[in-house]
Amino acid sequence: MAAPKSTPLPLPSRNPLPLSAGQEQQVRDLYYKRVRGYCADEIRDFAACALHRTISATWACRRQRLSMNRCMIAHATQQEQDAAREEWFASRDKRIEEREAKERRKVEQEKFHREWWGLPPVEGEGGKGEAGAEAREER
Repeated sequence: MAAPKSTPLPLPSRNPLPLSAGQEQQVRDLYYKRVRGYCADEIRDFAACALHRTISATWACRRQRLSMNRCMIAHATQQEQDAAREEWFASRDKRIEEREAKERRKVEQEKFHREWWGLPPVEGEGGKGEAGAEAREER
């Protein structure tokens, strides 16, 4: 007797690489930004209706709220989450370069600050190695 043929379950995501909590938050922020971008008109309509209203916005802006919620639900899909994750991975190299450039600027500014105020160089900088080379030449 043949066992019934079952279809394999789809993977929850095409990018199963685990990320840290901070990285997942960055992916979620991209995801929310993308969904809000799709529904910008509906969000704008609801915000314009709800302006200067408090409790009455619940029933006065019901049509706009429902329209905004339908749009958000329609675009809040697993495919959008995957697209946001792929976008995050695609911009990863750019973020690394920006972080390294920021670190280089920080080191340059700290070096300038120390030179300007006549402070001794920080341990572990190139200055210590240079002093050792000078001492060897004197011997």
